[in-house]
Amino acid sequence: MKSDLKTSVAEKIRSMSLLFVLFVAAAASVWAVFSVPAPIVDHMLEADVRKQAELWQRRIILHMQEPGESFEEGVIQPHDAHMLSLFTEETDVYRYRLLTGSGEIFWSSRSDEIGEFEANVFFTTHVAKGETYYMHETLPAYDVDGLTLQTGTYDSGVTREVAQVYVPLIHNGHFDGAIDFYTDITDLRNTFINRVQLSLLVLTSIALLAMTIAVYVVFKTNRFRMNQLRQRNETEREILDEQLRLAREVQLLGELNEWLQSSRSLDELFEMVARFMTHILPTAEGSVYVYSNSRDVLDGCASWNGGTHRDHIHPEECWGLRRGRTYEFGSSEIDFVCEHAEPHDGRAYYCFPILAHGETVGLMHLRALSDATEEFISSKKLAQMCAEQISMAIANVRMRDQLHDQSVRDPLTGLFNRRHMTETLRKSIGNSQNSGTPLSIIAVDVDHFKKFNDNHGHDAGDMVLRAVGSVLEQACDGDEVACRPGGEEFTLILPGASQEDVMTKAELLRQAVEAIVVRYGEKALPGISISLGVAHYPRHGTMPQDLLRASDEALYEAKAKGRNQVCVASSAEQAPRDPGAQKHRSTHPKPDGPIAAE
Repeated sequence: MKSDLKTSVAEKIRSMSLLFVLFVAAAASVWAVFSVPAPIVDHMLEADVRKQAELWQRRIILHMQEPGESFEEGVIQPHDAHMLSLFTEETDVYRYRLLTGSGEIFWSSRSDEIGEFEANVFFTTHVAKGETYYMHETLPAYDVDGLTLQTGTYDSGVTREVAQVYVPLIHNGHFDGAIDFYTDITDLRNTFINRVQLSLLVLTSIALLAMTIAVYVVFKTNRFRMNQLRQRNETEREILDEQLRLAREVQLLGELNEWLQSSRSLDELFEMVARFMTHILPTAEGSVYVYSNSRDVLDGCASWNGGTHRDHIHPEECWGLRRGRTYEFGSSEIDFVCEHAEPHDGRAYYCFPILAHGETVGLMHLRALSDATEEFISSKKLAQMCAEQISMAIANVRMRDQLHDQSVRDPLTGLFNRRHMTETLRKSIGNSQNSGTPLSIIAVDVDHFKKFNDNHGHDAGDMVLRAVGSVLEQACDGDEVACRPGGEEFTLILPGASQEDVMTKAELLRQAVEAIVVRYGEKALPGISISLGVAHYPRHGTMPQDLLRASDEALYEAKAKGRNQVCVASSAEQAPRDPGAQKHRSTHPKPDGPIAAE
């Protein structure tokens, strides 16, 4: 009797101990779910906002005409002011300020701050030393610009989470100033915290369930104890396998994003996509299509896991593109096969429209392998995340290509500018040295251009320059390049063409320009003519400056002989360096300045 009592007491004590352990574990789990995620998410968001702020700063600096002078003098040009005013509409920044090295605010999205000085000590102790300074604050909702207009509500008790980043501007080791960005991270922070909390809740619930099973097993007989322990071990093994699978997927998605963001071209990007998708979604064959520049068809770019892609498909051939959302074949009682998926053997497939900045830029098509239909269907969410990663990468590559194109193009004519001309000429000379292929350049100048400006105005002069530039651009084939180094000057770089072909092309250009009729208003402008100077490599020089000088001297000779004609430079040994030709070349301004007279 006493033994039974002792056993009963021991069992009660053991039960109470186990219940206490369960209670403590549950309390710890609740604490972890609601306390741990916020610091982790804040740390992740800080790193992300810091990187994003550097991209914001680079974007502002690239679009400013003279950023160094603006920060040094604390003066904003009208063109820059207009561009800066649009920045908050195009990014997640709702407020930002431009500060000089002394801390003076010389431009702000809040105009009443202009002229004030930064009073925070960290500006001189950290930012002025080249360090990016990050702050995370909780502010009233009314202090966040544009929030009331977006939500349509107003409540003085509502607060928002705001990240403030000071990004220094360092040039040649000198601190020129800084840009202070404000971005509302409330929604993103809450989303991340909710996701982390949900993940922790799932994991802790599973752990508590396992402990409950263990408690249950303790109170059973020895006959069932081993079975229960075996069942728990199997459950834990399944959970561990699932966690490992999820961890692997997260790791692969992270690596995919990192590689895609570092790709230099769309071809390289799609090669990365094909290699990663074979590992991320091994149960599916797939392909990717991207809209052509004309947007009337989609071009096939990549395929993997035995999948194939056509060279071109029309948007009407895909139900996903026609309906504007993901199309899942095999999920409904009645389905229709996309034309681009023919011939079809009945396997389930997905069509994910690839979106970038709200615009459909392509299509990702996935089809289940013949022996993995169930696994394929369960991977839809992961496939959707891959499509989102690809869409962001495509948008970044296209934006980078657009910025690069703007940096090497003349805004008036669309031809390449002086910097690109110099780089191309240097590369062409190197290729000619290695391969022995011929290389020539043609210097072109519009005759009597000053008359167009004086008699008809600068707008008419711009029309003349655009018309001449269009003729030159249409005349270029293959690796031939047309440039506008400045003013009314143009230069053609012609690799691989014989000297006879170059002379023929120069004469045809002269005739084509002479045939141009430019209408300005209700009348036609006077006839246009050009003078051309031709120089050949290596006959007239082996360095870029020598070839340019020789073509200029030939151009000057053509003008001296009466204009509207083609002249070839003299041999390098015989050609005197006419200072007049150099003077003529140097008087032309850069394309961005006012149009120069002849």
